[in-house]
Amino acid sequence: MTLTRPYQQTRWSLDPLIPGGPGPELEAALKRLEEKVSEFETLRASLRDDLPENEFLDIIRRLEQMTYDANIIYSFAGLYFAENTQNQTAQTLIGRVDQFMAEMSNRTLFFSLWWKALPEAQAARLMANSGDYRYWLEEMRHFKDYTLSEPEEKIINTKNVTGASAIQNLYSALTNRYVFKVEIEGEVKELTRGELMSYARHYNPDYRAAAYRELYRVYGEDGDILGQMYQALVRDWRNEQVKMRGFKSPIAARNLMNDLPDEVIDTLMEVARKNVGVFQRFFKLKARLLGMDRLRRYDIYAPVAKSEKPFAYPQAADLVLESFGQFHPRFAELAERVFAENRLDAEVRKGKRGGAFCATAVPGMTPWVLLNYQGKADDVATMAHELGHAIHSMLAAGHSVFTHHACLPLAETASTFGEMMLIDRLLAEESDPAVRRDLLFRQVDDAYATIQRQIFFALFEKQAHEMIHDGASVDELCAAYFQNLQEQFGDAVEVDEAFKWEWVSIPHIYEVPFYVYAYAFGQLLVLSLYQQYKQEGEAFKPRYIRLLEAGGSIAPMEILDQAGVDVRKAEFWQGGFNVIAGLVDQLEKL
Repeated sequence: MTLTRPYQQTRWSLDPLIPGGPGPELEAALKRLEEKVSEFETLRASLRDDLPENEFLDIIRRLEQMTYDANIIYSFAGLYFAENTQNQTAQTLIGRVDQFMAEMSNRTLFFSLWWKALPEAQAARLMANSGDYRYWLEEMRHFKDYTLSEPEEKIINTKNVTGASAIQNLYSALTNRYVFKVEIEGEVKELTRGELMSYARHYNPDYRAAAYRELYRVYGEDGDILGQMYQALVRDWRNEQVKMRGFKSPIAARNLMNDLPDEVIDTLMEVARKNVGVFQRFFKLKARLLGMDRLRRYDIYAPVAKSEKPFAYPQAADLVLESFGQFHPRFAELAERVFAENRLDAEVRKGKRGGAFCATAVPGMTPWVLLNYQGKADDVATMAHELGHAIHSMLAAGHSVFTHHACLPLAETASTFGEMMLIDRLLAEESDPAVRRDLLFRQVDDAYATIQRQIFFALFEKQAHEMIHDGASVDELCAAYFQNLQEQFGDAVEVDEAFKWEWVSIPHIYEVPFYVYAYAFGQLLVLSLYQQYKQEGEAFKPRYIRLLEAGGSIAPMEILDQAGVDVRKAEFWQGGFNVIAGLVDQLEKL
């Protein structure tokens, strides 16, 4: 396909959410939402065991409309902050909106408490004809045993604004203002984190080492403060989820939020831990090709050939959209909407949130994508990844605001699949043997970053939550993390002591405890799905599209069963590692 126009690397527009930004439109939106909340509060007296179906559905629709309006405002505040975390107006707004949403949640809390406490027979009666809301209603009742009284729930919502949420916002504001200085070709450059980490994949080993040393020098200078922030967040999570709500472990709360059995996640982690040798073998191979006795931790993403092939932004867009179009025209059309409607912020700016993400405000509205695009091959892969998220969101747009989002592990399906489609396209077109080999190595690099690295983050999280409960210091957490790295890499990689601070530089463990295993879950699932695609061709596509269209309207285990995969068995997860081992076999023969 050909793009309708050459897309430029620009800042996104948030006008579809709140025209003109903070000002009269936002104030009017907050006022309208306040009025709807007040009206909804009057419905408390009508809730009873024998509530008629039509009244029940009317209440849900009114709650849905409020949630829709709230998501518009909340998404605007979050995206406005992400585009410049140093903007004081944005910092103030996100705090104000957090407070407003907590109060709204408290004032509407009576509905979910009534629903969870409803006798089983009456709940079944009301769910029977609830249509798209059904799974959302079922999932709410899963938390029945972990729900507190209304006053207690209100206190938790209120304290989160000035507690966990405030610490998370401070962490983001503090770390996104960091400036990193490295000497490149005789010139000292001031870089954002995204710019700095482009040197982690540079062919020059001195630049790779300099990038990592500077990264952890800066984070290490604030390490004690960042570590204390993490300790506070971990204590907060345990106080609420384990001590107050009664979950058996800190991670069990996240597993239920994802509606996945604890045993499935335990099995995933056990299998990953047993397969450290697959990646260690890969790192030893890479060391031989680079002429090194042993890789340093600085070198694990090193290119195996000097092929710094640049990708201009319009070229990257072309490659990604065409790779999507080769799979299915609908995928390319949906992804192009993100460009055409100016929902993609790809500029590199000081103060802008680092990394990349895709954010959906509400069903039916084209998502927003944040990139920090610098023209490297991995930047193109990141574009494909985040646009994959956008496609998933748009395919599931027919669902309610309650059933639109897939659970975290399934939410990584389309994004990872999108990356694999891109790699296939690049390999098919690339004639330079050095670039082809580098692409194949990048596949395993990315598999390590998405699977094993994330699982060991999750293993560290589990350990850290227990250590902090037992009174561990920041230094003791650093020592535990360093031991975690040594288990991952064994004798294949030399790990510098500076990496003991890596954990304080991982935003996910601060913002969403135990999020990270979702990446490994999603990558291994996609390896299975992609194998099915290769074997079945066109016959696979309708089933895959149905999986994405389901969004969060069906229980994840049911979705996976329909997709023909059994994540309960260790053999399923081992199959993904076998695919990676096969890639390493291929590379050893090149």
